Amino acid sequence: MKKFLICTLLCLGVVTAFAQEKEKEVKKGWSFGLLPTATFSVDNGFQAGAFGDIYNYGDGTTYPDPLHKISWEVSYFTKSHRMRFYLGYDSKYLIPGMRINASATYVRDPLYSFWGFNGPASLAGMDNPYDYWTNKQTDINYFGMSRDMLRFLANLQGRITDNLNWAAGVNFWNWKIGDMRDPGFTHEGSSDKHYYSKENTLFRDYQKLGIIREDEKNGGNALELNAGLVFDTRDIEAAPSRGIWAEAYLNGNVLDHRYLKACVYFRHYIDIPIHIPAGDPVFAYRLAWQQTIAGETPIYMIQNVPLLVQRNMISEGFGSSNTIRGLRENRILTEGFAWANTELRVKLVNFKLFNQFFYIAVNPFFDAGVITKPYRAAEFENARRMNVATYLPLDKIYDGTQAGTFICSAGAGLKIAMNQNFIVSVELAKCLRPSVLDAGLWLGIGINYQF
Repeated sequence: MKKFLICTLLCLGVVTAFAQEKEKEVKKGWSFGLLPTATFSVDNGFQAGAFGDIYNYGDGTTYPDPLHKISWEVSYFTKSHRMRFYLGYDSKYLIPGMRINASATYVRDPLYSFWGFNGPASLAGMDNPYDYWTNKQTDINYFGMSRDMLRFLANLQGRITDNLNWAAGVNFWNWKIGDMRDPGFTHEGSSDKHYYSKENTLFRDYQKLGIIREDEKNGGNALELNAGLVFDTRDIEAAPSRGIWAEAYLNGNVLDHRYLKACVYFRHYIDIPIHIPAGDPVFAYRLAWQQTIAGETPIYMIQNVPLLVQRNMISEGFGSSNTIRGLRENRILTEGFAWANTELRVKLVNFKLFNQFFYIAVNPFFDAGVITKPYRAAEFENARRMNVATYLPLDKIYDGTQAGTFICSAGAGLKIAMNQNFIVSVELAKCLRPSVLDAGLWLGIGINYQF
């Protein structure tokens, strides 16, 4: 609760400028949102930096949808030493009759957490997997590796009918992965610097087992092309009160380690006619499926969740804030996954501050999912059959029979929105099953509703 109150106070410290319209409930011109990223996560520790959105509403005729939206973030995490730099642009009006969504992202992760493949199957034999070989007193971080990611993204949508669009895009990725780049740490009461062991890690053991291959263990490049259809009847994009938003498309890599993925997302927003002063409640749900249908995804791309429109800076990993809330970051790495998110969005109050329009809302939710296609299951079975894993506790780090276990979590969130577009999100969640995925009380802080 203390974290929740701190985050709420930070949200109320939004800095705004350029007030335009006083007589009508319409925004014109430029609007700025700035928020410090002074947050904490169980995966990455304390986050310092800033992020925000810049909107241009023009003469106000498109409000609450902006003519142009620019998003950005610069931040650093104390536990994982992660650095993130992001610049994004989104507009339906730059090119007549088309929507463009483009971004550039750089992420440096010297202490990236790698929990293994196939979610419930990984570490399935452990009572407390997140404490296993992650103890500074023994100088071992069994789940550590490193990665650097550079991404350039550009997606276009064009009109077919009133609510149906075609979509196409290109994404370029450059990855560098490897052993931890540990900056060192000191034990309590000592000034001597210690370093985690690079030999005793799951990343190294997967290489010995042949699960991670020689030609991908250092990273690589990917050039993904996507094409498909988008059906959209939402009344407002940032936080709809009614309508459907559905996507179906193919996403494939044309460079080394080629693959083709099918992606289907169906989102439905239902207005509940309980007329309260702040606005009607909304029941929202998402049904989603992503699966590799040809080729095989290399390890450095397996965490990616392709999206035509990025609502967060990075969309990756099944778990955390992108799919199943209440799980560790990238906890489920697999070739196919189906999931559902359901939540009730209730506005508590709306008000005007600094000539900007605000509202506060809550969103209790329930998430669930299941693996539909395990990643490299044959390699794990081959390692067991050939008995090449006698040097390590394979039965403790992987149990393929658990890959199809049903996963679910529940929680609630708090939203503070400015001008119906800049939405600060704080969510708490708990994994209900299976216990091997339980990360305790999960805290997620960012921007926008999840879907």
